[in-house]
Amino acid sequence: MTPFGTAGLVAAVLAAALHVGFFALESLAFSRPRVRRMFGVRAEDDSRPLRLFAANQGVYNLALAIAVIIGIALAWSGELALGIGIAACALAVMVVAALALAISAPRLRAGSLVQGAPALVGLAGILTLLPA
Repeated sequence: MTPFGTAGLVAAVLAAALHVGFFALESLAFSRPRVRRMFGVRAEDDSRPLRLFAANQGVYNLALAIAVIIGIALAWSGELALGIGIAACALAVMVVAALALAISAPRLRAGSLVQGAPALVGLAGILTLLPA
């Protein structure tokens, strides 16, 4: 395995872990004042209608994280092409979502970098693991 392939696997696992954390914030802790403020929601009254959307977004993030982990596990167990394909798809969606966040909410560009950079490095790195 190349150093970049190894870095890609580490970055992919980091991206998955971050997305599990996003799930926890969005789906489980969104109603807490500190968490609401992280998402730019100041007033408790404003957070009530947004909870459903945040919870749904959190589930998407959890599903992406699970797909990355399943893909890596499959690749590790010998199903290299299938595993890399599954993980790569999930990582690509993470990258696209980070780009969408950066474009649609410029004030959240730092957050989009946290969301997208590990996924992008992971995607590029794990693709090098496929045979030529």
